[in-house]
Amino acid sequence: MLLQDTALIYGRYARQTLRSRFALLFGVLMPLLYLLFFGPLLTNLPLGGQGSSWQVLVPGLLLQLGLFGASFAGFTIIIENSQGVVERMRVTPVSRLALLLGRVLRDATLFVFQAVLLVLAALAMGLRAPLPGVLIGFAFVALLTVSLASLSYALAMKVRTPQEFGPAINATTMPMMLLSGLMLPMTLGPTWLDVLSHFTPFRYLVDAIRDAYIGSYTTAHMLYGTLVAIAFAALAVTVGTRVFRTAGA
Repeated sequence: MLLQDTALIYGRYARQTLRSRFALLFGVLMPLLYLLFFGPLLTNLPLGGQGSSWQVLVPGLLLQLGLFGASFAGFTIIIENSQGVVERMRVTPVSRLALLLGRVLRDATLFVFQAVLLVLAALAMGLRAPLPGVLIGFAFVALLTVSLASLSYALAMKVRTPQEFGPAINATTMPMMLLSGLMLPMTLGPTWLDVLSHFTPFRYLVDAIRDAYIGSYTTAHMLYGTLVAIAFAALAVTVGTRVFRTAGA
């Protein structure tokens, strides 16, 4: 029943996404601009033996894609709430977990597709990374999307209006981006900043993907990144499901 319900919700939102080609491609625009205009600036910089400039930048851009895209996914819930769509779904026998999973899996599919486009562009610009490492990067994007989209939907079910939702997301995502080392490894900065960055889960994910992009799959970074990604996703889905069950009750 859960699989059927999830597939039903996933299909509904996937069809909506496919009808909007603009939405399919526009989300990758900002990371692509970073790739085109910021990437060449790193070419001759000493990166502490952590790979080429593309092997450092592209993993960060993949997570940036998930961070900003999935964090704002909750705007659709606000629109649906105002139209009564969510309430009509909640009175059906469809599983509350399926109501969430169908949405976040659609989001994960969308952002992995955009991540593929980004990596193809990076390959054309000089990225060289092993195929297993690239696939691992896509898996991390999917897990991050599931996590952040779940929390985004949960927040949107609580705040109800775009005027409350937008500033709350911006106040969260910007510090996370700056402290996670998406653009450059945090080890290049002062010690206090490097230490502070370890309190953000995204730091562990980006370090893991960077290791994967240089072909290192059995490192501590990979272990910690995998554990953090899975735990974060499990926690976020649990929180999101609970909100779907109780909001408006």
